[in-house]
Amino acid sequence: PEPGRCAYFVLRKRRFCRMIPAPGRRFCGEHGHEEEQNDRKRIPCPLDPKHTVYEDQLQKHLKKCNSREKPKPVYFVQDINAGLKDVAEIPEKQVPLSSLSIEELQNLITKLKKASNGLELHLKEQILSHQALQEALNDPKNGESAFKHLKQQASILGNMEKLHLLGPGRCFVEFGAGRGKLSHWVDVALQNVENVQFLLVERATTRFKVDGKHKRRDSIFERLQVDIQHLCLNKVPILEKKKLPVVGIGKHLCGAATDLALRCLVESYTTCPAGEDEEPAPKRSRAAQTEVAPHRSAGNESTTEDHKPVAGIVIALCCHHKCDWTHYVGREFFKSVGLGPVEFHYFQRMSSWATCGMRETTSKVSTSEDNEDQTDDTEEHEQTFSRTESGSDTLQGILSVEERKEIGCLCKRLIDHGRVEYLQQQGYKAALQYYTESAVSLENVLLTAVPSPSLIAEPTI
Repeated sequence: PEPGRCAYFVLRKRRFCRMIPAPGRRFCGEHGHEEEQNDRKRIPCPLDPKHTVYEDQLQKHLKKCNSREKPKPVYFVQDINAGLKDVAEIPEKQVPLSSLSIEELQNLITKLKKASNGLELHLKEQILSHQALQEALNDPKNGESAFKHLKQQASILGNMEKLHLLGPGRCFVEFGAGRGKLSHWVDVALQNVENVQFLLVERATTRFKVDGKHKRRDSIFERLQVDIQHLCLNKVPILEKKKLPVVGIGKHLCGAATDLALRCLVESYTTCPAGEDEEPAPKRSRAAQTEVAPHRSAGNESTTEDHKPVAGIVIALCCHHKCDWTHYVGREFFKSVGLGPVEFHYFQRMSSWATCGMRETTSKVSTSEDNEDQTDDTEEHEQTFSRTESGSDTLQGILSVEERKEIGCLCKRLIDHGRVEYLQQQGYKAALQYYTESAVSLENVLLTAVPSPSLIAEPTI
């Protein structure tokens, strides 16, 4: 062991423990049972069995354990963005793809192609850039992985600028923020702009955060450690106070998290209940939708005290195989084309076929030593497909790799089209586009939405 460090050898990590023991001790508190200490017994912590505690100090430990239940923040409203409330509609657990017969699989593919008939499946390319990232993009110190992330962030900012979403007097809410790099670049792009607020939503604690490095007085970074499923933006103190138009952003927002974020923005943000016991309204009327328009002028009559605007949404989509029928916002679209929770389950598993054929290529990327940028929104999303998801056993000799990729892409577009229709029904002009090359990221589709022009009140003179 290193001098002054615990003498316990951790077999799983193949190294000595790096904790610092108390003066005169060879082992840290976690491994103190290695020494005879008056027969004191250590037991697993009931709040988190990953660590242990002396049995005679259990009650004292429970009061300060990091795994203890902490008071909920004011913006926590249980399941406000969860979606499906009817238990009868929640699908039962389905058998894996690898267990389906050839006939069942072919029947699913037939349904998929029939439902996709008539949809816009060939997305336009809108690969843009932004001057805020030019210096970083030209920095030779950046490795291949960092360069790919920068290209994606630059294109996202370019698309935001094209939609006129980069401006003063706005609150940028980054969902699944991780280290907060996307918000960082938005802040850089708005360095001469006043009255800008950033809310970084992330349910997990994150290392190497970049938002703490911002010292500007005219932009504020605030972290909301909460699951998107329970986030009520109406109750976030800074939004209650300033009532700024909101721009929802995200880079590689995994599966169901995208649906939760969309519902958080366009439903619960305008209909958040006064009390936590009240049920959020599942759908707004057409009249209510007119109150979603952004602040276009000081005299905009469509903005009220109770209905705060969402100026736009820009989210890079990811991991359709992690979608969930319970949270999915496009359920009505699926039903309209004769599909339901069973088909959705298999389509979201089959969506991984779009990228699993490229696994060898992406695995080379994942070995990059530039892992500081791979702690949150990295392309490890593309590495999470299991043998069951790829369905290689069932499909051997039935579908070629190219056919699987085509079907996987079809599943992704069908799921994404449900999201577009949902946003259109909520009064938004929504679109899908390729925002970067597939060589940069296999998850290269960007979902954008702004309030429909017909729902924006004309400014008063």
